[in-house]
Amino acid sequence: MLGEAAAVLALALVLELIVSDPRTRWHPVALFGSAVGIFVRLAPREGRARQLAYGALMVTAGAGGVTLGSVIALRWAGELNGMAATILGAVLLKFSFSYRQLEQEALLVASQVEQDALGTARASLRALVGRDTRDLSASLAASAAIESIAENLSDSFVAPLLFYALFGVPGALAYRAINTFDAMIGYHGPYEYLGRFSARIDDVANVVPARLTALLLVVAAAATGADGRSAFRTALRDHARTESPNAGWPMAAMAGALNVELEKTDSYVLGDPRTERTPGRVREAVRVARWAAVLTAALTLAASGPGG
Repeated sequence: MLGEAAAVLALALVLELIVSDPRTRWHPVALFGSAVGIFVRLAPREGRARQLAYGALMVTAGAGGVTLGSVIALRWAGELNGMAATILGAVLLKFSFSYRQLEQEALLVASQVEQDALGTARASLRALVGRDTRDLSASLAASAAIESIAENLSDSFVAPLLFYALFGVPGALAYRAINTFDAMIGYHGPYEYLGRFSARIDDVANVVPARLTALLLVVAAAATGADGRSAFRTALRDHARTESPNAGWPMAAMAGALNVELEKTDSYVLGDPRTERTPGRVREAVRVARWAAVLTAALTLAASGPGG
């Protein structure tokens, strides 16, 4: 018999396989993002200290509200019956992670590049990366897709499941809220000070998941016939080349696994150019990441245990 925690995770994974993550403004993460956007528009436009304080309060209140709300909802469902609590827990947990959509979008880009539909591939890449894709070559488009597979495997799957294993559904949702704040305002530019707190707390939250993802990619690379040794060596050597203290770990591991050079123009270069960046390499990255995702799910289920 599965314990409650394992049953919640198993059902959430089934939901991921069935419905994945449909792109709609009514998706809870999209609704949360819309709410964040409202508070961002109300943020002070001047004064570093005011913006820093507002940003910290906004993230604390947002992540705290999501956490508290999920605790209350789960407690209410538990008072009804165990099945209601399991179903609600699984639905809420599913909102915290996504993987299949990432695969589908990366494979779409690979197919478009292969068909010489580079303009369409550049447009499709906007769903995966935040960089300007308008002038990317076919090689750089493939690189961007591979980088996104590796980085988002950590942010969108490994990290939420790790937080679930440690802190339950509220922990996974709190992580997703923090990561959403970081994606929206935690970068240089107009939100330099408003988003500084979200960027820093997201960095802290991803210290363990990013390194764990790199290790999982090493194991997955060895299991799928990719280069596990190179994945390990490259992760150790190149992880610090990115501005993010965490993103470099899974991306460098993937670069080594595929023996390709991953490049974001004027930002970083990871790995060695032993093979070309092609649509075939994107598909190989998907295969390696899929094995890492399966391993993540299996380990999380094991950690949840029969008494979870």
